[in-house]
Amino acid sequence: MSKNVALVLSGGAARGMAHIGAIEELEARGYNITSVAGTSMGALIGGIYALGKLPEFKEWAISLERHDMFRMVDFSFGGNGLIKGEKVLTKIQEFIPDALIEDLPIPFSATAVDLKHREEVVFTKGSLFNAIRASISIPSVFTPVTSENSVLVDGGVMNNLPISNVKRTEGDVLIAVHVNAAIPLPQKFYETEDETEKESKYKKWLNEFYDFLNINHPKEKKEQLGMLSLMDQALATGMLKQVDYAIEKGKPDVVINVSRDVCGTYDFYKAKEVIEIGRHSAVLELDKAEFNG
Repeated sequence: MSKNVALVLSGGAARGMAHIGAIEELEARGYNITSVAGTSMGALIGGIYALGKLPEFKEWAISLERHDMFRMVDFSFGGNGLIKGEKVLTKIQEFIPDALIEDLPIPFSATAVDLKHREEVVFTKGSLFNAIRASISIPSVFTPVTSENSVLVDGGVMNNLPISNVKRTEGDVLIAVHVNAAIPLPQKFYETEDETEKESKYKKWLNEFYDFLNINHPKEKKEQLGMLSLMDQALATGMLKQVDYAIEKGKPDVVINVSRDVCGTYDFYKAKEVIEIGRHSAVLELDKAEFNG
């Protein structure tokens, strides 16, 4: 199998941390990533990788504690999104200086969607930070990037696995990493009883957070989905169909599937574990591909 790789990274919020493990496994096997295309968290991780800052970002991500995550939540009451995202973005800017996409060492693209014109927007030049900011703007969660002519939101609305947007070179291998796969979590990564107990305080806080978000709504029955969960599940359902179509049409040589059950959408404090699951998932698929190749 060729050692040059055109890499495609899906969206998936906190599950997108698995992309780091997949990239590290590719590099450990001697693959040369010659281009990257990403949506949402895939755009963030892919852009940071293309910039050469992934080790520093990983170090910060695995150091995150639950309270660090809470401090970075800045609510918006303007109606365009629950979270302004300025605190998170300020931190991200430490890893993404004022760089132009066209000046990156390898070709990179970030996918967003313009709601005003109902069309996909693919950033292949201009500000790397602005492109990523648009691509990660989950509708109703993060405030969109607006201008007189556009309203840009998360690219996953139309193309959560942007195989169509990655630059190809002759003889390369097309590898896609899908971190929302509807497959079981590997048995070795199921939470132990002790780990579950340790998270009880966080989950209690998260339930209170959901209650806050639903303050103007009737109290939901226990079996019903909360506000963020409902939005997440609705988006995920459509995204799965999109991804199936993208894979069928784009025909990647290798698809690295990461279970959707790896963590909750906003469980960024689990970065270390999620990165390892991404690595494990890459090992499984690359072993099969290399053996068959």
